[in-house]
Amino acid sequence: MLALIPSNQVAGWLLIHIHRLLDLIGLEKDKTAEEVIYIAIVACIALCLGWIIRTLILLTVRKFVMLRHNTLGKELVQHKVLIHCSHIIPPLVMLPLLPFAFTEDSLLRTVVFRILLVYTTIVVCRAICSVTSFVWLRFDETRNSKNLPIKGILDTIIGILWFIALIISVAIIVNKSPANLLTGLGAFAAVLMLVFKDSILGLVAGLQLSQNDMLRVGDWIVVPSTIANGIVTDVSLTAVKVQNFDNTIVTLPPYTLVSTSFQNWRGMADSGCRRIARSVIIDSDTIVAATPEMVDDISARYPIIKAYISHLRELGHPDYNPGIAVVNGTDSTNLGLFRAYLCQWLLNNPAIVSDQQILVRVMEPSGEGIPLQIYCFTATTKWTAYEAIQSAVIEHVAVTAQDFGLRLFNDPSGTDVTTVNLVRQQQSADPAPASQK
Repeated sequence: MLALIPSNQVAGWLLIHIHRLLDLIGLEKDKTAEEVIYIAIVACIALCLGWIIRTLILLTVRKFVMLRHNTLGKELVQHKVLIHCSHIIPPLVMLPLLPFAFTEDSLLRTVVFRILLVYTTIVVCRAICSVTSFVWLRFDETRNSKNLPIKGILDTIIGILWFIALIISVAIIVNKSPANLLTGLGAFAAVLMLVFKDSILGLVAGLQLSQNDMLRVGDWIVVPSTIANGIVTDVSLTAVKVQNFDNTIVTLPPYTLVSTSFQNWRGMADSGCRRIARSVIIDSDTIVAATPEMVDDISARYPIIKAYISHLRELGHPDYNPGIAVVNGTDSTNLGLFRAYLCQWLLNNPAIVSDQQILVRVMEPSGEGIPLQIYCFTATTKWTAYEAIQSAVIEHVAVTAQDFGLRLFNDPSGTDVTTVNLVRQQQSADPAPASQK
């Protein structure tokens, strides 16, 4: 538009009408008044022109989006990229017109030009940052299939752009070369390092997290040194946001995850199976040697271990198979039979993965009894389903233990104490035998 209408002609036309306006209202022609009125008129024209162009662009893009259902145009409007870019129009209109308001150098001319140049620098930087953010977010949504924490790199780029804009703005205000300012900043390097310490550490940590694929958005992490135990929702230059399972948000500096250890459950989620490692305590007084009658009775009651017991009888000794998903037990004790049964039951359970480690093992005995651990993997990683399967396994162990003559250990409860007291009262109330009289 400025190329079609020369700026000197526009400026001359404006100055003529300003002179007429001053004559019309009866004011003396004053150079300062003319300059102020000219600046105000040019500013109004620039702002109105910017508003008109911005409105036309937005209306055109929105109509195009409605007709073509174009997602790119829709996202441009949502992220206000076009609005930020349109703010460049007013200073581009004012810059070529302002010089004609001043016939010679003056303080007002210097102040106005420097303010306008600083404003131009700011809006240009804001527009570049907006376009950069939009391009980066599009890449993150379409190409970043691994959900790598690359937002910190975007924050770094934006920070560098604003730092450059700040240097240019200060150089305009003090009328110095930006190179001279950068040279002078060397003396303040220590201060800058202190001010931007978190940003520098965050940048380095973000690069390490991305390079080593240590963390992605959507990962379930546990940081033992903090209260973070949940899903990563955002990774930026200065903060990692974790949404705990109670819906609270924990914010961590990125370098915390590099300088300390944390647990990432992504491997579990990617494998499609989740481990069960629960123990029940067997009362050692109920563990007895298995008689042939007991073995036959259990084989008849639980046919799934009949083949295994027959195999043991043929071998004449326990079968110590080194496989990761095999039946391991003995027919010499009721606990050994119970272990064999649980192994076979887990192998036949469709909710348990049969190509992962399956163990039913005796742990180190304690004063409470002998711990029996069930070690296997569920065929799902969904929390609700996993807990349901785990509960069903432990419930089945508790119910079937009685059929093998085993009893699970429990600490004495109020009912146990009441029963003991009743027995003692009955014993004290019974009359003594005649031989004791």
